Amino acid sequence: MIVELSWRARLWRNITATDDELAAARLPWSAVDPALVAFPWDEAEAGEVTAVIAAMVPAGDGGWEDNYRFTTEVTALLAARYGRWACGWHWAVGEGGGGGVVTHWCCEAHSVGRPDVTAAKVVASLLEWRDWLEELAQRFAQLAPPAATAGEDRSWHLERAATRLVTVVMDRTGAECGWYGLCHTVLTWFLSSTGMGAPEARDAVEAAIGGRFTSWTAPPRTLIDAVGEDLATDLTGVRPYRER
Repeated sequence: MIVELSWRARLWRNITATDDELAAARLPWSAVDPALVAFPWDEAEAGEVTAVIAAMVPAGDGGWEDNYRFTTEVTALLAARYGRWACGWHWAVGEGGGGGVVTHWCCEAHSVGRPDVTAAKVVASLLEWRDWLEELAQRFAQLAPPAATAGEDRSWHLERAATRLVTVVMDRTGAECGWYGLCHTVLTWFLSSTGMGAPEARDAVEAAIGGRFTSWTAPPRTLIDAVGEDLATDLTGVRPYRER
């Protein structure tokens, strides 16, 4: 019998580096918001970082421990150089990557190889992760309830945001193994971007999703709508009005 790890255990196994401060799923929105954390990048920077990472790649006969150490050391390097947001560079799609969104990286076993090729994958993954964060920031700004809204109007905006963000995550991850962990994180970041405290946002998202999303299963539209409505109702105390 195959027993699936909880989404928290799966994230912890796949996304942590050397400590809890470098776990992408646990970062607050303030640590990953592109508007707050600059990313200086040009050809010279790309060349320098690629060379440094290539020199860190373990020898071809290195085992999984060497490969895992390489990943954690690269994570620490990128976070120190660019900020903690960079630790999500290897939050990849599928079981090997922890149910994330990155496609240029898979896992240590399949992604660590020749130094030049491996370093190129790391850089491509870092840029892909940054693009994802910038995309999220744009979506959050578009979906955020206007400051003056309250009651049914605010509830409608929150439901709409939740359903659209869940759909985006589902599409980008293919609803593969552990995809719902990224869903929790994205919705928590969205609520935080509207001014809600991170603990309250996490609790609200956990209450709305619960265990209703599962690996390798794209939820039906009715379920996505139900999660969005439950989240909005819990946060505002009123059900969102229905569009006519």
